[in-house]
Amino acid sequence: MNNSRKQIIVNELLYWKKSRLLPDQYCDYLLALYTEGNQPKETRKEKKGMVLQLMNLIFLLLIPISVFFIYFTELSIILQTAILFLFIFAGIFAVFYFSKKGIPYHIPIISASFIFLAASVNFVSVQYSEIPSILYSALIINCLLWLAAGWKLRLHYFWVSGTLSVMFIVISIFI
Repeated sequence: MNNSRKQIIVNELLYWKKSRLLPDQYCDYLLALYTEGNQPKETRKEKKGMVLQLMNLIFLLLIPISVFFIYFTELSIILQTAILFLFIFAGIFAVFYFSKKGIPYHIPIISASFIFLAASVNFVSVQYSEIPSILYSALIINCLLWLAAGWKLRLHYFWVSGTLSVMFIVISIFI
């Protein structure tokens, strides 16, 4: 069999393995058969995808970790805020890094914005619990940041959530 036909079959087997059309054992056996034991190694794209999934999982796990730090630890408010701002900084750094590399950065920016919302509301509610206007101001600042991020980065979900949140906050103030 000539090399071009073997390459077509090998590419098709790799696609089947990736799509799970056949069990991995069958694909490995057929790949070993057609490549004469010289199976192609895992591609860089697949490794990059796995790293991206791991990074997204880490940023998703930062949300419950931050809730844990806020509600279930007896750390001082300053230490809680410092830890949460480290999480926010990591999210913002990941957004800039991912955008430079051309990688989707939706999960890190959503995580960073949610953690910033939780941190600001926690800080304001602990420090200024008797003044509700400061809490409203913190919420509106968060919503304006969402609007700015949605407009600047062309993320429609941020723009919509910021707009709806400002509307709900204004309605709750006057009702």
